[in-house]
Amino acid sequence: MPSPNVPVTQEDARPSLRTSSAPLYAAGFVTAFGAHSIAAGMGAESENIGLTLLNLGILLAIYDLSEVFLKPVFGALSDRIGTKPVIVGGLLAFSAFSLIGLWAADPLLLGLARLCQGAAASAFSPAASATVARLARGTKAGTYFGRYGSWKSLGYVLGPLLGSGLILLGGLPLLFAALSTLAAVTAIWVMLRLPALEPLPRTRYTVLDLGRQLVERRFLIPTLVLAASTAALGAAIGFLPALAVRHDLDPLVGTAAVSVLAVASVLTQPWIGRLRDHNRLSDSRGMTMGLLLNAGGIAILAITPGSFTIFVSAIMIGAGVGAATPLGFAHLADSTPPERMGRTMGSAELGRELGDAGGPLLVGGVAMLAGLPLGLGALALCVAAASTPRLASRARSSDRRSLNRR
Repeated sequence: MPSPNVPVTQEDARPSLRTSSAPLYAAGFVTAFGAHSIAAGMGAESENIGLTLLNLGILLAIYDLSEVFLKPVFGALSDRIGTKPVIVGGLLAFSAFSLIGLWAADPLLLGLARLCQGAAASAFSPAASATVARLARGTKAGTYFGRYGSWKSLGYVLGPLLGSGLILLGGLPLLFAALSTLAAVTAIWVMLRLPALEPLPRTRYTVLDLGRQLVERRFLIPTLVLAASTAALGAAIGFLPALAVRHDLDPLVGTAAVSVLAVASVLTQPWIGRLRDHNRLSDSRGMTMGLLLNAGGIAILAITPGSFTIFVSAIMIGAGVGAATPLGFAHLADSTPPERMGRTMGSAELGRELGDAGGPLLVGGVAMLAGLPLGLGALALCVAAASTPRLASRARSSDRRSLNRR
């Protein structure tokens, strides 16, 4: 394996992925764990630190707001200077900014910590995706994006649980201290174990060229799929507990359903990635299947919510997200020139953030006017509509076919 401090090219990077992918998975876990543990913690501690519902909503949104604006910027920066410095710098910044949360009793400082954490995550999240893409491109992109997505989903599952436990033991300051330590340890791990992928020569692009690239089917369709599946995920996480309460179920039913959804996603992503890499599932068919599972799960919630159907819906949505996510990212990895991989992954992550915000907003907006069932039904129709565009069929690369025959 190349030395971690020696730049490697695309050709000699592939063997190193087997031993260097673990710190990338850890970086994905950090961003998901950081976002969801603090979100759950602020909701639990809002009264103790004097937050109004409006202030709580602002603090919950500010993390994602940073990511929407900065992910494409840091993705492009990783193309220019290399992905490893951006990942390490982002993790170290996340660690440093988390220390602001030691004074979390002050809402202003809590908001500042949340804003800065989102900005730091905007750096290392798309750079980590771009690194996975460059290392696995043309070989086992589905497998490794499945594993990467699985670890991020694990962060979504464990975030609220571990975050609540840390808050119970020492309040929000202990949670922020744990996040700071976790990010610092991950940064050191990346520094020591991840090969330095050298920046590749890049063609000079005009604004018009960029516009053309963003509307290419090979970029637009996978990004639309990622946005739609994340919209279903965000709405389900937000409204499953609310549905349980509205139908006189135990509040724990809604929480358990969210956990079932996340576990289904964790288990599905690596499996789907392997099917893709062994040519047993095409990108187009798999992404369509994932979105239809999402739409079906949401439709079940809209039509027949109950103690049994809530769990059926959670499994369908989790499996749908688990199918669509690794296939979307793997297709982008295989169809994007390596020299602009960071920018592409940053833009795709932006699509996911917009979906994450847009799904709950659509459900909530329609629900205010016509009731929650119609709000969920509107989202189900939108997700199903996103499954109709088809990717152009393309043969697998000879590299992937030869590797899979070994």
